[in-house]
Amino acid sequence: MTSKIKRVGVLTGGGDAPGLNPAIKGFVYRGSELGLSVIGLFDGWRGLLDPLADFMPLDRDAVSRWDRDGGTNLGSSRTNPFKVPAGTKSVDRSDDVIKNIARLNLDAVVVCGGEDTLGVAARLGERGVRVVGIPKTIDKDLAGTDYTLGFDTALRNVTEVIERSRTPAGSHRWVQVIEVMGRHAGHLAFWSGVAGQAHLILIPEHPFRYQKVFELLRDRLGEPELARDRFHRSRYSVIVVSEGAYSEDGETVTIDDRHDAFGHARLGGIGEVLAKKIMDETPYEARAVALGHPQRGGAPSPVDRIMGLLFGARAADAVASGDFGKMVSARGIAPACTLSLVDLSLVQGKLNALDVERYYDTTRYQVKDLGMNL
Repeated sequence: MTSKIKRVGVLTGGGDAPGLNPAIKGFVYRGSELGLSVIGLFDGWRGLLDPLADFMPLDRDAVSRWDRDGGTNLGSSRTNPFKVPAGTKSVDRSDDVIKNIARLNLDAVVVCGGEDTLGVAARLGERGVRVVGIPKTIDKDLAGTDYTLGFDTALRNVTEVIERSRTPAGSHRWVQVIEVMGRHAGHLAFWSGVAGQAHLILIPEHPFRYQKVFELLRDRLGEPELARDRFHRSRYSVIVVSEGAYSEDGETVTIDDRHDAFGHARLGGIGEVLAKKIMDETPYEARAVALGHPQRGGAPSPVDRIMGLLFGARAADAVASGDFGKMVSARGIAPACTLSLVDLSLVQGKLNALDVERYYDTTRYQVKDLGMNL
């Protein structure tokens, strides 16, 4: 172990995700074997802006049951210390973060987050802060790794909703539109749609056409007023759509015109827009539901528990060996995958998008090559 590294802080930033608490436990457990003293930092980067920043010592007893917990027991925020709101403008308060890291006598900081949170870590690393990253996002859109914490649990949660949606949709002859998270990448919508056998899947990587959606619905549902169609065709359709999906002649739909500290618009509403257009331009009844934050809620799945523990332990090894400015990366199928370290610079301005050419049938808005018409 690098002789200077003794006291290490750990924080979680961005949206909460199942697997964060297991990662903290894995880091604490492995860190204790390596002689590291671990300090839990509350509320992500926002906590480190406060000169009276709250924290808690983390030892094996303190985190022994954390692997069972969803979310993050350290709290989180979407704070960008390089762009903190101050009246009508924003100011750079990264110096305050660096000062508070020194005030807490931290030799290094382990950061669990997605592109934005780890992007801040990378920039602080360029200014001398010793940082190691752990990848987390249910969108699975982070470059440099094949797996990110939270994806498997969210996939399970969304798939369950898709399956349950068939009951009311079939009973009432509805087109059920289910809007899920996925700003720039459609991994969650796509694979949950495949698992839940959704009829159509709309993703940000490939703009859709409304008229094509209407044609595909007619192919499946026929004409409601015709007896032969009522009794010999499917009674319903389920469409899964990423919040970041958009039509060829439109833009992504937003809740309002506000943006977060990282410049992201608040996406949401494409499901309602699509359902309304279906109602206006086809003979079918349509209903929309936006799953929102519960899709990343609940206890972590077995895969996220295992990957959290493995990511945390590997981060501890990186700290102990002085491999800073790096992120833990998984290559292969989780949890039987290979872990390594990649430069944090890999996550900045890059995207792990769904491989449309490999997986997505752009003519049917479905998975390729399953050999069946969903």
